[in-house]
Amino acid sequence: MALLGGILPVLSTPFDARDDVDFDALGSEIDWLLAIGADGVTVAMVSEILRLDADERRRVGEFVVEAVAGRASVVLSAGAESTKQSVRLAEHAATVGATAIMVNPPLNTMADSRSLTTYFRTVADATGEFPIIVQDASGYVGAPIPLDVLVGLLDEFGPVKIQFKPEAEPLGPRLTELLRATEGTARVFEGSGGRNLIESHRRGIVGTMPGSDLVFAIVAIWRAIESGDAEAAYRVQEGVVPILSLVASLDSYVAVEKHLLRLQGVFPSARQRGPVQYTLDDMAVAELERLFARLTLIVSGLETADARRA
Repeated sequence: MALLGGILPVLSTPFDARDDVDFDALGSEIDWLLAIGADGVTVAMVSEILRLDADERRRVGEFVVEAVAGRASVVLSAGAESTKQSVRLAEHAATVGATAIMVNPPLNTMADSRSLTTYFRTVADATGEFPIIVQDASGYVGAPIPLDVLVGLLDEFGPVKIQFKPEAEPLGPRLTELLRATEGTARVFEGSGGRNLIESHRRGIVGTMPGSDLVFAIVAIWRAIESGDAEAAYRVQEGVVPILSLVASLDSYVAVEKHLLRLQGVFPSARQRGPVQYTLDDMAVAELERLFARLTLIVSGLETADARRA
């Protein structure tokens, strides 16, 4: 089994005028992401999975695996409010052909270390050889997963079976703390959307899970880092950060992402499934589009320079 890594954007879930999942648009999103350099796709929080019913969540997972059709990796979230729910989602993901399964803690329960360990261990035991990415999801749960829980899971199951997506702040130091505690064996993905990608790469991540709207820029940053062109990587990241500064919650992330996907012709609309906490007003849209145009020019400039050197 090939090791998971690289750029694995979290898909946005498009909805049609009847508030149903728009599978045509979802298929277009997947093809577009793979064409611009993504190494795989992920279904997770920003995919609005909490607003999908159980049948929709399974259907979306099945569709994504079928649409990718072996071209790239597929990570499906199996986080849920109970261990039984999570096991069922994880087993389904493994059965339909996911590459890996991502599991966040329950969002409505402040579980202690023992309960969290039991939760993750039970899902891991139920899914055989399939890799489990333990997602910290502190921005939604409110408390980070204790380091001893993460280290204990890796010690028990190994660094291929148990991988990590830490999201607790401060992100960089916590990432290094995890790598040191596991003697560098932990395989870690970051989810800052690109805001901390250069720093996280230097600290030792094996991949990133940004939103799908800015993947063209994330690919440019990743390739620049990998080729040793730090200046180019910083130029693109400096264009990404102002856009991410407009994001303050899960709903605002989804709103920004869907607007930019519509702007790029990937989605026919920026419709979110309600109720929503945040919508873009006219001034926010104008600022977002100015910043996006600026970022596009930065990335285009790098591509032009690369073409000239070639």
